Amino acid sequence: MSALTILHTNDMHGRLMPDQVTRLRQARADLGAAGLLLDAGDAVSSGNITFRPGGEPMLERMSRAGYDAMATGNREFHVTSLGFRTKVSCAEFPVLCANVRARKAGAAVPTLRNHTFDAVGCIRVGVFGVMAPMVTERMAASAVSAFVFDDPVESARDLCAEMRDQCDVLVCISHCGLGQDRRIAQAAPGIDLIVGGHTHATLPEGEAVGETLIVQAGCHAKLLGRVEVSMDAGRPRMRASLEAL
Repeated sequence: MSALTILHTNDMHGRLMPDQVTRLRQARADLGAAGLLLDAGDAVSSGNITFRPGGEPMLERMSRAGYDAMATGNREFHVTSLGFRTKVSCAEFPVLCANVRARKAGAAVPTLRNHTFDAVGCIRVGVFGVMAPMVTERMAASAVSAFVFDDPVESARDLCAEMRDQCDVLVCISHCGLGQDRRIAQAAPGIDLIVGGHTHATLPEGEAVGETLIVQAGCHAKLLGRVEVSMDAGRPRMRASLEAL
C-alpha cells in the first residue's frame, strides 16, 4: 500500500477539457490527505509575447481540478512584470520557479521558489520548481526584460541542499526538458523525484538516474502520470505509471 500518491501532468497547452477537470478533481479527492496533483508547466495556451488581461482560464480550470502546485513553463512566463503577474494570477495554488529573479533590486517575482506540504499521508513533501531559462544576463533581451534566469541545474542543486533535511520526499517540478532533468538528477542526487515537462516525453515507468526517478506524461492533456510512493527505512520507494486522461 502506497503512503503517498503523486499525480502529474505537463505541457497541456490549454487543452484540459471540462470532463477532464471533473476526472482530475475526483482522482485528487479520492487520494485525500495522501496525495498531490502537480503540473510541470506550459499548461496555458498563450504564447511568450502576449497575455490575457484577465488572466488564464486554464489556471482557473486547474484550480477547480484541485492542483496542489505547478512549475512555471515558458508559456506562463512574460518579460514584463504586469504580464508575468497576470499570467499566473488565476492559480489558486503555488506556482513555483526557483531560477528566476527580478533584474531590479526589491522588485517582486510573482512565483515562489519552493513549497512544503507538511502532512501528506504523514510524509513531509518538499517541492520546488525550475524552468528552461527564457532570458539570461548575456542575452540582448535582458535589456527589456524585468526578469532574468539562472542556470536551472545550479538552482536545483542549491534548493536540494537547502531543503533535503527538511522533508522526507523532495520533488523537483521541472520545465527544462528530459536532457536537463538528467543533469539535474546527477548534480543533485538528493532529489527523490523530478516531475518533468517541456520535451513532451512519454515515460510509462519513468526513468531512473541514480536514486532519482524522472517522470513525464506526454502532452496536450492526453495522459495522467501516477507515482506511488512507499517509505522503506526512511527512504522513498517509487513506482511510476501512466493512464489515459
